[in-house]
Amino acid sequence: MNLSQKGIEIPQIKTLSVIMPTYNESQNILEMLRAVSSNLPSTIESEIVVVDDNSPDRTGQIVEEYAKRSSKPGFSIKVIHRPGKQGLSSAILTGIQGARGETIIVMDSDFSHPPETIKKMIDELQNSQCDIVVASRYVKGGSVIGWPFKRRLISKGATKIAQHGLGIKIKDPMSGFFAFKRHIIKSIKFDAIGYKMLLEILVKTSGTIVKEIPYSFTNRKSGSSKLNFSVTLDYVKSVLRLYRYGKSLREKEKRTSVRFFSKAARFYTVGASGLLVNYLISYLFGVVLSNLWYLHATMIGIIFSITSNFFLNKIWTFEDRTFYFKKTIIQYGLFLGFSGMGALLQLGLVYYLVDLQHLEYAISLFMAVAIASIGNFLLNKKWTFKEQVWS
Repeated sequence: MNLSQKGIEIPQIKTLSVIMPTYNESQNILEMLRAVSSNLPSTIESEIVVVDDNSPDRTGQIVEEYAKRSSKPGFSIKVIHRPGKQGLSSAILTGIQGARGETIIVMDSDFSHPPETIKKMIDELQNSQCDIVVASRYVKGGSVIGWPFKRRLISKGATKIAQHGLGIKIKDPMSGFFAFKRHIIKSIKFDAIGYKMLLEILVKTSGTIVKEIPYSFTNRKSGSSKLNFSVTLDYVKSVLRLYRYGKSLREKEKRTSVRFFSKAARFYTVGASGLLVNYLISYLFGVVLSNLWYLHATMIGIIFSITSNFFLNKIWTFEDRTFYFKKTIIQYGLFLGFSGMGALLQLGLVYYLVDLQHLEYAISLFMAVAIASIGNFLLNKKWTFKEQVWS
């Protein structure tokens, strides 16, 4: 039973804007516009706002020509032309600023986000007390179709960083398909860095009610993916800036237990990112850039991941931003040593539990990883970064 059936009066949506950033989407855009417009309720005054970053394939001009013959009472298509590629989040922000709807839907223009889900998002906003509706790939009923293993790994890694590093509670904070009521962002000053505007909204509108609904993400039908090294770098910048944004709130926290477990969560998040770095660097040196022997490529990946873990933990987990050469080298050496000790402890525990205690390997491995990682965290906290253990 929804809220209206319970007798709770909810303001109905009167105006709606669908924001679609584009760059070289001429192969998809007209079919996409038709599909989106057919899924917009006739009872709501709606518009589609296309924000085009000066696409060389004339996407913006194609939309503009189509808009002239498609507008009708209660529905219009608007094109915002930008001088060049300035980033996805800034394109979304430009679209929001140029839109007139009191409710905003953000989606891609390549059919990876099914237009049929729009109706479900609108129903959820109208029939519940939520402020944000996120179309989610990771709740029950959601899925991802057509992604290779590497892309899935990157997405999961980015999601875990957002959840544990920024305190995000929902299952798919990296979704690019979401709807929200405009008033919740009224007082926000956006940085608009990187690829995921939703992440910034979730961090800066703490306390708003968020609902996730399932959908199936389908890899783009045509054109090329926007995911590249620049996008990854922008994501890192965005997370770091959002982390600093929330730092003042965390500094007010007086409970030692909360501070301790917050740092532990960050430490394990960095560890997860190290697995991703290890995989990508090993793959890069073993397959993409050269034909190195796979063991050599893997060793390079391990060195890179340990190094990235060290610097991320130094800067982010333990908030140590002094980089005097001697001090940093000593810290790096200790970090390497404790990482090696953790690996040896894990191997020893697995052997002891499997061969001597006759436990199943899966259970033994879980216990060994848990014990070794806890020891690694405590040793680095105490000796590498000179903090009290319980602090």
